[in-house]
Amino acid sequence: MPEPIDPDIHASWKTVLEDEFQQDSFHQLRAFLREEKQNGAKVFPPGPEIFSAFNRTPFDDVKVVIIGQDPYHGPGQANGLCFSVAPGVRTPPSLKNIFKEIESDLGIAVPEHGDLGSWADQGILLLNATLTVRAHDAGSHQKKGWEPFTDAVIRILSEQREGLVFLLWGGFAKKKAAKIDAEKHHVLKAAHPSPLAAHNGFFGCQHFSKTNKLLEGMGKTPINWAV
Repeated sequence: MPEPIDPDIHASWKTVLEDEFQQDSFHQLRAFLREEKQNGAKVFPPGPEIFSAFNRTPFDDVKVVIIGQDPYHGPGQANGLCFSVAPGVRTPPSLKNIFKEIESDLGIAVPEHGDLGSWADQGILLLNATLTVRAHDAGSHQKKGWEPFTDAVIRILSEQREGLVFLLWGGFAKKKAAKIDAEKHHVLKAAHPSPLAAHNGFFGCQHFSKTNKLLEGMGKTPINWAV
């Protein structure tokens, strides 16, 4: 019997995800991460920030879910929140396009930094499908056990909460719609904000004003998208 796992994650999530931490896939993931460390691999984000999305946004506080694919793999970039970068780090192209759409949609000026922590604190779960990556090696921790875990996060949110707004950008995120009960939740889809795809339907999607209208219609506080 594998040893129980006690992750550094907010108590509300620890409760609802208790079974997921005992799955074989999660034990295999833990062994893989331990091996990476033993081999001297640099892994991003730093250990204390791997579960930042969950620690900044407790389970009962989630109002909006944005799904990313992989953490940034450059030094100092990843901070545990999808699309976000640590303060002082140059804003990546996809995030620049997100800010451009917010400016077009809501008139909020493009900020000088890319830290989305203020979004997380307002109830936006900034969830990457894979929560770690090896330095300078994009996608290196995919299919190592994170995906079953983060898929379970989406499923449990769908089952146990109501009236959430899911923002699915790009083909990868759109596939997650199959795990969401659209009768209970609001699902908004658009192209990915990357420079390769943003002009194919991300620009002009107005997901930020639409999200606030949906939240207000449910009697919830809208998001202040300024960072």
